[in-house]
Amino acid sequence: MSSNNGGSLPLPGDVPSDPNNQPSGWFVRFLNVVERLGNLLPHPITLFAMFCAAVVVISGIAGYFELTVVDPRPEGASGRSADGLIHVVSLMNAEGLRMIVSNLVTNFTGFTPLGTVLVALLGVGIADRSGLLSAAMRLLVMGASKRLVTMTLVFSGIVSNTASELGYVVLIPMAAMIFHSLGRHPLAGLAAAFAGVSGGYSANLLLGTVDPLLSGITEAAAQMIDPDYLVGPEVNWYFMFVSTFLITFLGAFVTEKIVEPKLGKYDASEAAIDLSEQKMDTVSALEKKGLKIAGLAVLVMSALLALTIIPEGAPLRNQETGLVAGSPFLKGIVAFIFVCFAIPGLVYGRVVGSMKRDIDVINAMSSSMSSMGMYIVLVFFASQFVAFFKWTNLGAVLAVSGADALNAIGLTGPLVFVLFIMMCGFINLMLGSASAQWAVTAPIFVPMLMLVGYAPETIQAAYRIGDSVTNLITPMMSYFGLILAVASQYKKNLGIGTLVATMLPYSIVFFIGWTCFFFIWVFVIGLPVGPGAATYYTP
Repeated sequence: MSSNNGGSLPLPGDVPSDPNNQPSGWFVRFLNVVERLGNLLPHPITLFAMFCAAVVVISGIAGYFELTVVDPRPEGASGRSADGLIHVVSLMNAEGLRMIVSNLVTNFTGFTPLGTVLVALLGVGIADRSGLLSAAMRLLVMGASKRLVTMTLVFSGIVSNTASELGYVVLIPMAAMIFHSLGRHPLAGLAAAFAGVSGGYSANLLLGTVDPLLSGITEAAAQMIDPDYLVGPEVNWYFMFVSTFLITFLGAFVTEKIVEPKLGKYDASEAAIDLSEQKMDTVSALEKKGLKIAGLAVLVMSALLALTIIPEGAPLRNQETGLVAGSPFLKGIVAFIFVCFAIPGLVYGRVVGSMKRDIDVINAMSSSMSSMGMYIVLVFFASQFVAFFKWTNLGAVLAVSGADALNAIGLTGPLVFVLFIMMCGFINLMLGSASAQWAVTAPIFVPMLMLVGYAPETIQAAYRIGDSVTNLITPMMSYFGLILAVASQYKKNLGIGTLVATMLPYSIVFFIGWTCFFFIWVFVIGLPVGPGAATYYTP
């Protein structure tokens, strides 16, 4: 993959280029190393299959040498052995083979993120296929004043994450067109939208499909230390809700103060396409009518839902404590994600005519499921890895050993999260899938940081920062090629170096700003990251 920067944007550390105009600065060399390392990695599905085999072999070796660590949990705690030690359990024997064969199916079907993500996507599929999400996004962006268009694009990118790939496929190309129509550099518009969609991936006003996906993995990891620990999809909602506005402000600031001035005035002769043929579909009168009626449907749904939650003794409150924490509403939040997308989508589709019959709704849900084939295969192998890791106690042994090491060097305070966020961001450069990365790292770092004294909810929030901020600069991100293709329409011979260098300021500012905000939120003000979420964990 080329690292040619097209001659438009000097890269940090560049030296005079060679005759082929290939920049050779330290930053380009770093990108080349990341790209090579990433390309050496097999497909995530193959990677998890290899991890499963490795866990079996390592457990056999550790079991043979009777590897143990002292169990830090208090005597009498659930799951604690009588001798107070955590023993590595070998799967490389007859008993291990029987365990693997007997639980292969239930490991897969019982993997928490699988059902929750699929159910949520059924509703999102209806809203997407009906045209509701596209119309709402176009109305939001194209209706913004010129003064606020940058901030609106970043904000729209963040919000689009509830609809999976819609932001990448629709918003980012539209953002470049909008900036060009306003006489601004189209790559700056593309960068602003990309920053919101990908750099602000974890932030959002609403719970999306990523929330149940990550919380299920976190819960399984936490139960290695505390078998009764539950982690709901809503546990990071407070922090991510407010983070939406932080990332919106930071993204707009970087675009207007750093990226756009650096790009300079756009020369249309650099485009690889005829820009005069570009058209943006405005929101029609019928679409506006559909949005209004869908909005009314949302208000009615919200009022009905409030009646089941707010009044004392309401059916969806916790019937034992009378609180919202631990209530059926929070435990069943995925069902409400489904309903809150499905009903407005159906109403909108009926108004504009995109969903006239029941088969249209069925096709919308079927289409959303058909796009999840790769994810389902990934989950099969990821679920086996998580189960094997738990059975063997390798995760617990690594967690205890890591926690002991942190205690030994005195790195148990909040500073540990800076290193954790940096590590997650670095891993994300080579393993771009949020779920794949968390499935690998959570079984190690969630128990480890729990033993140091931090709650899984807080650990997951920190992970989401690290996972988001480097999405913008990794060629391993699944939509990076698409973004590069869109950008190259506006600048001939644009290579990966230009795109990554354009997005690097966002990654740096997001990392610094979001990490500082996390520390202020959690450790200075002492606010929970979500409803009923703890900050600290006591065994």
